[in-house]
Amino acid sequence: MKKKVAASVKRSSAKSNKKKIVRSKKTMPSKKSSAPSAKPSFTQDPVFTQAVQNYEAGLKAMQEHKFEKAKPLLEKIIASGPKELADRARMHLNSCNQQLVSSATTFKSQEEHFDYAVSLMNGGQYDQARVHLEKILKQNSKADFALYGLALLDCLTGQVESSLKNLSEAIRLNPQNRFQARNDSDFQNMADDPRFTELLYPEPGESTFTKV
Repeated sequence: MKKKVAASVKRSSAKSNKKKIVRSKKTMPSKKSSAPSAKPSFTQDPVFTQAVQNYEAGLKAMQEHKFEKAKPLLEKIIASGPKELADRARMHLNSCNQQLVSSATTFKSQEEHFDYAVSLMNGGQYDQARVHLEKILKQNSKADFALYGLALLDCLTGQVESSLKNLSEAIRLNPQNRFQARNDSDFQNMADDPRFTELLYPEPGESTFTKV
């Protein structure tokens, strides 16, 4: 009888030990995995932010034909900006330098300057051609041939309203521009526009230029 009692005591103590072990496992705190530290993004980098601002300002200046203003902004990006922006800035800077060189070209007369602008237009360099035509008009606001050139350029680039306005002013200053425009194939984009027809073939007694 004593052996049986001893055995039962051993079994009961073993069961209680197992329960204690299980309970201790349940109450053990689980280790929390530490979250990886966030890497700083480009948008948080003040150098990158400044480079982006310079890049956008440089492009805006180029679109406005302010190449003298655009050049130093692009040079700053190339010198200290991130590579992906520096590569783009370098490409725009080359174009900017070409514009500055062409605009600095000297001409003996306004007619010679106009011929150069027309050659740029014929070569598809519309932005550069516009710069030179506008430069002629700054020197002489009554240069009807420059207004006629701008009218052609506006027509070629789809700016119909501006083309009609410039052509109307060119005809007002020099009525011979009306006859030249009638045979000018570069105005074919406006051939079906009734305002263009009225401008070139006005009714007898009407004004020599049309309001647009």
